[in-house]
Amino acid sequence: MAELYPFHLAIPVNDIEITQKFYTEIIGCTIGRRSKTWIDFNFFGHQVSAHLKPEATEKTQTNSVDGNNVPVRHFGIVLEWDIWHRFVEELNGKSVEYLIEPMIKFKGQVGEQATFFIVDPGGNALEFKSFRNKAQLFKHE
Repeated sequence: MAELYPFHLAIPVNDIEITQKFYTEIIGCTIGRRSKTWIDFNFFGHQVSAHLKPEATEKTQTNSVDGNNVPVRHFGIVLEWDIWHRFVEELNGKSVEYLIEPMIKFKGQVGEQATFFIVDPGGNALEFKSFRNKAQLFKHE
């Protein structure tokens, strides 16, 4: 695929107003359409729809990956290297609680990447990552 298209992802949340505050004030998303039971966010050019469904929110299960308990169910974005670092600085200024602290993985290897995880108020895990060389996004040894 030569051209990338925005994805659409729907997630369950337990409170629309708290979710709106998190995605707009912490992550920096803008709001698209909304109703009493759902709200669309512009998540870095992609459409994330938060649907009010408290009974569908659950504690995230994890798997051990490179010594970290990585949430099995998660979504996120791959940012440019410098933008990722600036974003971390912004989040640190907002006293964000990390599920997995910002780190560099595979330093000096194929696929060297910066990553961290946070959890939204509905329990949805988000990963923000960046590749030093974005051409290595899908490259393996």
